[in-house]
Amino acid sequence: MNQTRKSPVIRPGPGQVWNQSSSSTSNSNSNSNSGSASIYVLPRNQPVQEEKSSIFGAIARVLTCSGNIAHVAEDDAQPPSIQYSSRASLRSSRKLNHSSSSTPSKASDGPQGTAELSFEDISKATGNFSASNIIGQGGFGIVYKATLKNGSIIAVKRAKKDNFERGTPVEFRNEIQTLSKIEHLNLVRFYGYIEHGEDRMILVEYVANGTLREHLDGKCGSGLEIGERLDIMIDVAHAITYLHTYTDLPIIHRDIKSSNILITDKLRAKVADFGFARISVEDPGATHISTQVKGTAGYLDPEYLSTYQLTDRSDVYSFGVLLVEMVTGRLPIEINKATNEKLTTKWALQRLKGGEVVLAMDPKLRRNPAALMVVEKVLKLARQCLAPTRQLRPSMKRCAEILWRVRKDYHEYNEVMEAANHSVQVPPQMAARKNRIEFFGIEESTNQRFQSA
Repeated sequence: MNQTRKSPVIRPGPGQVWNQSSSSTSNSNSNSNSGSASIYVLPRNQPVQEEKSSIFGAIARVLTCSGNIAHVAEDDAQPPSIQYSSRASLRSSRKLNHSSSSTPSKASDGPQGTAELSFEDISKATGNFSASNIIGQGGFGIVYKATLKNGSIIAVKRAKKDNFERGTPVEFRNEIQTLSKIEHLNLVRFYGYIEHGEDRMILVEYVANGTLREHLDGKCGSGLEIGERLDIMIDVAHAITYLHTYTDLPIIHRDIKSSNILITDKLRAKVADFGFARISVEDPGATHISTQVKGTAGYLDPEYLSTYQLTDRSDVYSFGVLLVEMVTGRLPIEINKATNEKLTTKWALQRLKGGEVVLAMDPKLRRNPAALMVVEKVLKLARQCLAPTRQLRPSMKRCAEILWRVRKDYHEYNEVMEAANHSVQVPPQMAARKNRIEFFGIEESTNQRFQSA
């Protein structure tokens, strides 16, 4: 057909907003021109209302969360009992309420508070994909910071075009499929994606404060103290527990590592990068998934490596490596260390076994009884997670519960020590004045002041 078509515009139905829990749908057509773009949205219960013009055209448009997309409350406390909604309740509702404050805020333009984005909009928002807006990169592609015209900030993950023939589209579709099914305070939020010609882009939440690895290396922030690291451990444990237990089908992340943990301005954690994630089969009797090994050296479950059998306990193993990394500050594999220190987990657990926990502590951490107590208990949990067989490893829910108890003990210990110090401590100036009188017989006055030699 040669008739002129208007550029497509997708508008939400009445009251419709973004829903990350819904499966993504593709408005595509086998007869569309090769240069046209595919449009993808995440509907709620109402179908997308189309204009009379065709949905196909040269411009891809996606809906974004309205308003200041990056704004999510980070301080919603979770109870120590680690209560979540049941999986059945998630199946019965299209909307996942992980936080009462995580609903989209209003945008400055667009119908019914939503902004319509085209490929050109994203190009402008990233400064034509300027190097100055690059905030991360990996095997899949490059991640850009994008400032929309209404002031909202998002992250745009753009696939490398030269990798298409080597399987990148598989990871691209896999990440979209996973992100569209999940929503949790400690997981990066998904807003949509664009396929335009040879471009593949995923639009996700922008988290401004770097990765956990950058914080451990001192490249971001002013250094994480043990209490802050404990909070991050618990956030990650909650996120993985949700993936394993409270989604419609269990999801195995397969790439839990410090560079995939994003840190917010309030020093809370959000798990990102679902390119390797695997959704479990629906067979309730299945004990594992047989699949090609994927992941990152140093974090990979050795049982998975040898058997090609993937289970949720493979994520538990990676989490154990992460725990050791967080209390030691070291990379999982330290190629420049001595032979007996190259594998950080083995070296740290030997220090634990020998009662030398203080030697395993990150040099950036302050040494005090409370911090030593935390490091010892975290290493003991890591030892369970790093068990050689999956049957000996705890579930992620159990890991979260143990870490909650460690954090409670840490705060109680600090409160006791603070109270003890406050009850016996004499202000420094009063103590110095008392010593001068008792030992030197000198009283200070306006005419005479004691000066040390």
